[in-house]
Amino acid sequence: MESVSLNTMLIRKYDQPVPRYTSYPTVPFWQDVIDVQQWQDAFTKQFLAHNASDGISIYIHLPFCESLCTYCGCNKKITTNHNVEEEYLQALEKEWKIYRKRMAQTPVIREIHLGGGTPTFFSAQNLRRLMTMLTRQSIVHPYHEFSIEGHPNNTTKQHLDTLYQLGFRRISYGVQDLDPKVQEVINRIQPFENVQRATDEARAAGFTSVNFDLIYGLPLQDLQSIENTINRVITLKPDRIAFYSYAHVPWTSKGQRLFNENDLPTAADKIQLYLKGKEMLMRNGYKDIGMDHFALPGDELFIAKEKGKLHRNFMGYTTQNTAVLLGLGVSAISDIGNGFAQNDKTLHQYYESINKGILPVKRGFFLNEEDLAFRQYIKDIACKGTTYFSPEHLPTLQEYCFPQLETLAADGLVTFDDLHASLTPQGHYFIRNVCSAFDLYLQRNRSQVMQKFSKAI
Repeated sequence: MESVSLNTMLIRKYDQPVPRYTSYPTVPFWQDVIDVQQWQDAFTKQFLAHNASDGISIYIHLPFCESLCTYCGCNKKITTNHNVEEEYLQALEKEWKIYRKRMAQTPVIREIHLGGGTPTFFSAQNLRRLMTMLTRQSIVHPYHEFSIEGHPNNTTKQHLDTLYQLGFRRISYGVQDLDPKVQEVINRIQPFENVQRATDEARAAGFTSVNFDLIYGLPLQDLQSIENTINRVITLKPDRIAFYSYAHVPWTSKGQRLFNENDLPTAADKIQLYLKGKEMLMRNGYKDIGMDHFALPGDELFIAKEKGKLHRNFMGYTTQNTAVLLGLGVSAISDIGNGFAQNDKTLHQYYESINKGILPVKRGFFLNEEDLAFRQYIKDIACKGTTYFSPEHLPTLQEYCFPQLETLAADGLVTFDDLHASLTPQGHYFIRNVCSAFDLYLQRNRSQVMQKFSKAI
């Protein structure tokens, strides 16, 4: 992969809005209303079919942040009042109990991820309380993976020691950029010393995998600033790095309206930031996992990629492959393989549903046989770089998918025939675009929904 020279003309051509494919169908195609009883029944059926053999994954959304990072598109609630922790933990416990009543077996927990917001907004004591609530009367799988997203400014040694005791071994820090002028404009002031301290303390506590999130395309970024950021990041040797493209969508993320758009890099400059960052990471030993993710050769994510065992879900790339992902908390998304459900997006509505004793699911989608098949094609491309077609899907593939695959093949990004499709070394850098060729909802409604997604580069 390192020897491939990226064609800037192709980057410009394929820098189009496309999904990140953490789900299929993607969220814009979901139904705005989902039947709660139908969801509960479907969840129970899938849980019973897979819990004993595979275990389940749990994602918990902890939405609170003490300050607004103006680039952020996540569902968050800004407050400095830590009394909100109590009400939210009570709601999570009630939601978990509703699901527990739908489980005829003791849940086997394979994976837990705490996301946000800022999970380390919560005190170490309350994080222990949350984990105790989940694992009490549950079975923790011997090969479990517990992970958390942390803010370098407020992740304390007490947080890390407590999390380690609870079984956490992976932490992700939102670093984004280390240039003071960029940090000021995005309202995320975190000196390098804080990032270094948080990283060193995580490793001292026993964490075996530290991830950094970096963003390119932020206001005031230039080649010098991105180079300085990555040079400093490399000194800390995070095990994984997510190098995301900044998505400027002020119509949905109000904080981005505070930016002077003249401070944003041009499309051509943003491409150069991407190329510089990728080149530096790979020159310093990081391997490209796909879709903006990099890992050192010894990291479990890279090993899973090499063994063909990589999985992708709403938490991104993961080494765990469970058939049930249960999302708890405001706006959290659940994935049961043949269906998705998303919780209420506002705290008021979330609390209102929970206090009535009903699940707070509002949007969702139930997949048919065609959806399941094309979801697997997309997942295979994203995780393995190749996929094999079932003969019964050939007419649909020929009508909707092959025309785009022909264009991709002409540009040297894929090879395909009636039996299979595979990424070329060059195509590996355009995974989102290749996945989109198998997105029937996108192919059938392209002009209506393209503006809903961030650009590929």
